Amino acid sequence: MSGGRSFGGPNKYIQCAGELTRLGEHASGLGDKALLLADPFVFDQYGPTLKESMERAGLAYQLERFNGECSQGEIDRVTALVKSSGASVVVGIGGGKTADTAKMAAIATGGRIVIVPTIASTDAPCSAIAVRYSDEGVYQEAHFLGRNPDIVVVDSAVIVRAPVRFLVAGIGDALSTWFEARSNLDSNSNNLVRPNMLPPAAGIAIARACHDVLMRDALDAKLAAERGALTSAVENLIEANTLLSGLGFENCGVSAAHGIHDGLTVLDETHGFFHGEKVAFGVLCLLMLEGRPLAEISEMTTFCRSLGLPTRLADLNLASVSRADIERVAEAALAEGSPTWKVAVPLSVAIVRDAIIATDAFTSSFKG
Repeated sequence: MSGGRSFGGPNKYIQCAGELTRLGEHASGLGDKALLLADPFVFDQYGPTLKESMERAGLAYQLERFNGECSQGEIDRVTALVKSSGASVVVGIGGGKTADTAKMAAIATGGRIVIVPTIASTDAPCSAIAVRYSDEGVYQEAHFLGRNPDIVVVDSAVIVRAPVRFLVAGIGDALSTWFEARSNLDSNSNNLVRPNMLPPAAGIAIARACHDVLMRDALDAKLAAERGALTSAVENLIEANTLLSGLGFENCGVSAAHGIHDGLTVLDETHGFFHGEKVAFGVLCLLMLEGRPLAEISEMTTFCRSLGLPTRLADLNLASVSRADIERVAEAALAEGSPTWKVAVPLSVAIVRDAIIATDAFTSSFKG
């Protein structure tokens, strides 16, 4: 009997400049009252726009400020707010941690889910997965929620006004999509949609398309976004970072690039770096761990450097990190249930530690 396959994604994905002003129209079809959870910057900068959109659509709402970390305490706080407000729709507006907190609160209360990324820094918005951290930002657990957002609304004009570092971090996260899909195919690993289900052809094609868009448009998009210009390349990168990468990773699975990211969070020095920045370094470590040709590692090192993504430990504020600290990273990267275990090579703490050290040695001496 052949293995099954599964595919998941949001019910709707809408990307257009000015779409934030139509958020109420999108959410009003899902329920009678919405709890809007917004990043502090979004709350202050776009609060009037959000209120006007809700009122124009005739949708009752409660606007709340996100406290900054997708921790158990914040998830419980927002869940209580949803219950006390009587909201049947939970709208997460901001970055990946805001989105994940909103998703967790909606699942806990049976609410519908609307995600509105205001930065294109991660592929979290479209997925049925939420990642929980400690109050200090240390990775704790990935939760599989059982359903994807009902609607993902992306205002590309809002995205391009954000600091370009967010877009670049999203490229780092999206860079892992194809390489981790390939890793999972090599090890015949399951995807993240249903237990014991393999990646479908559609998911594999989307993961590859994500990579192709990055290779073609990433540098052009970064240069345009630095000037606040919303070009076709920028629109393509927003879609790649948000939709293609989100569908790609969920339907094909993740691997050691994310496992090593999770390991890096045990070092306090990395907490000032974005998720995608650490994942980009994790991609290079994954390629080294798998024994990929140095030509491929060189190509991706050049790509990352052209965008300002980390390629060395020093780029993550770890220039003087000890061998023992790298071993701590490797131990965390191989914790029970870690995606690092999906790599189709022998694995141990020593092997992962040495792959990280070898990656840093190669990229530190790389002149390309």
